Amino acid sequence: MKKTKYILSGGIAFTEQEDLQKLSDYAKKGWLLDRMVFFGYALKKGEPQDLIYSLDFQKHADDEYFMLFEEAGWQHVCTTGHATHIFSASPGTKPIYSDIETIIDKYKREKHFVGKAALSILVAMVFLLLFDVMSLYGWLPEAVGTISEILLAISTVILVFPGLPYLAYQRKLKKLSNT
Repeated sequence: MKKTKYILSGGIAFTEQEDLQKLSDYAKKGWLLDRMVFFGYALKKGEPQDLIYSLDFQKHADDEYFMLFEEAGWQHVCTTGHATHIFSASPGTKPIYSDIETIIDKYKREKHFVGKAALSILVAMVFLLLFDVMSLYGWLPEAVGTISEILLAISTVILVFPGLPYLAYQRKLKKLSNT
C-alpha cells in the first residue's frame, strides 16, 4: 500500500478554503499533510485524525512566530517558499484569523509579495519588447530581436504564476472591503 499520495491544489490564491477543507477530509481518512509540492500537496499515510488546517503568509518566521501559533493550539505542519506556512488544529480551535482586518492584512501581504514578482517580470518584458523593436529598425542585430521574442514568450508564460494570484488577491481584498 502506498505511503504517500499527491493531490492537486486549485491554487492558494484561488481556492484556499476549498484546499484546506480537502486536506481536512483527507486527514479523516488517514492521509495527513506532509508538505506542499509543485501544484499541490504531498500526503502521508497515518492514523485518521479530525483536523482543521489554516494558512498564513509570513516571511522570515522565527521561533517566536511558531510558538505563538502553538500556544493558540495550532501545530506547524509545513512551510514552502520561506513564507507560506500551513498549520493544523483540532476542530473548535480559535481560527488564526478571526476578524476582517487581520484577513485583509494577510491578503495584502501576499498580494504585495506576488505583485513584486509580477512587476519584475513585466519590467523585463518591456525591455525585451524594446530590444525586439530596436532590432526591427536595425538598431540592434536581428539575433537580439529573435532572442528577445523567445524570452518574451517565455516571460509571458512565467508571468501567469505571480500575475493571476495577484489579481485573485486583489479580487479577495475588494470583496472583503465591501463587507
